[in-house]
Amino acid sequence: QVQLVESGGGLVQAGVSLRLSCAVSGRSFSMYAMGWFRQAPGKEREFIGAISWSIGATYYADSVKGRFTISRDNAENTVYLQMNSLKPEDTAVYYCAAGFGISIATTTPVKYDYWGQGTQVTVSS
Repeated sequence: QVQLVESGGGLVQAGVSLRLSCAVSGRSFSMYAMGWFRQAPGKEREFIGAISWSIGATYYADSVKGRFTISRDNAENTVYLQMNSLKPEDTAVYYCAAGFGISIATTTPVKYDYWGQGTQVTVSS
């Protein structure tokens, strides 16, 4: 079992930066890809990007490439999503997820085994 807890969401103005955290606990997760997704009201869950826990390689959706950065801290067992130049259309519930043995380019939510509870990010114009 892997437990994921997101934090860091909130209400911010457009143009600012925000960093989300995902605290990871449980069994060894060296074989996991750690993904970030978001879901806006009335829309499907959208893949943002993912990081390989073991080597730190990253992969991003085109929609956020250049603005969002995923990193991890092995010592703290935490994955981060740094979001810069936020826009109102970034408003959503943000989730982290863990997928055993999958590629970091896996964009389909069903392929991920574990999910956090989500954290709300609201960007005002």
